[in-house]
Amino acid sequence: MKYKQLGNSDLKVSVVGLGTWAIGGDFFGDTDDEKSIGAIQAGIDNGINLIDTAPAYGDGHSEEVVGKAIKGHRDDVVIATKVGILRDEGKFINNLKPESVQQEIDDSLRRLDVDVIDLYQIHWPDPNTPLEDTLDTLSKIQEAGKFKYLGVSNFKPKLMDQVRERMDLVSLQPHYSLLRRNIEGNVLPYCRENNIGVLSYGTLAGGILTGKFKEIPDLAEGDYRDTFYDYFKEPTWSKIQKLLDVLRDIAEKRGVPVPQVAINWARQQKGITTALVGAKTTDQARSNAGAGNWDLSDEELNRIKDGYQKYMK
Repeated sequence: MKYKQLGNSDLKVSVVGLGTWAIGGDFFGDTDDEKSIGAIQAGIDNGINLIDTAPAYGDGHSEEVVGKAIKGHRDDVVIATKVGILRDEGKFINNLKPESVQQEIDDSLRRLDVDVIDLYQIHWPDPNTPLEDTLDTLSKIQEAGKFKYLGVSNFKPKLMDQVRERMDLVSLQPHYSLLRRNIEGNVLPYCRENNIGVLSYGTLAGGILTGKFKEIPDLAEGDYRDTFYDYFKEPTWSKIQKLLDVLRDIAEKRGVPVPQVAINWARQQKGITTALVGAKTTDQARSNAGAGNWDLSDEELNRIKDGYQKYMK
């Protein structure tokens, strides 16, 4: 596994990280907590040290599962969680009010069963709360020793500027994959210029970049990924299948699984620190971690670039 420094922090993180939205159990279909725990531990055993979660994933359930999985491994992992998204009867609610932030940090520490969170990230902006009020509260919480470093997720440069005026900002977590590239215009350059680490989520585009779907899937009850991703509808579906043929050919010649090609494309883009990838089973976790052991060549990257230009533009 390869590792990189996260922004201007002293955290050294694996280039493949474990995202845990799916194990919350309320968006990507049914999950088995014991299998989820096994997947997290398999990821750790195979070099993954960055585990990313959030209270919004299963209304705290993902954090609880992560907490159980890292028992005895606390010194081996970088724990990243978030603040500012609450659940209310299945709906996602933005709330960065100071009193809510103060409650959330304590709830997350309890669920994760840790003394301190390594990376605490503002999950989404809250247009109804002045950002300076949230940051003043977070600064006090940081001074109290409840989290080490501050990150943000789904923020644009203008908002990141506002954060950096009041606190040190070490990372951004944006939606990014071979199929979702809008941050390449100004967000990634901004992060590179300001030494802000980038943790990509959605790296496998809801699973479509694994290549496992041979036809548009009839998703199981409780699996809502087709509402979050637009890849499971025509004509986008067929375009992606043609691009996947390029990834499959590279994978076959390399003797690696297709998902590793998609993961490495993302993590090798300039400015990306870690590609976050979900896993529900030990096999998935081991396979995903394997992407951190090798790099795509320039020739392979150019083939993917040409395929994207040909089929997705």
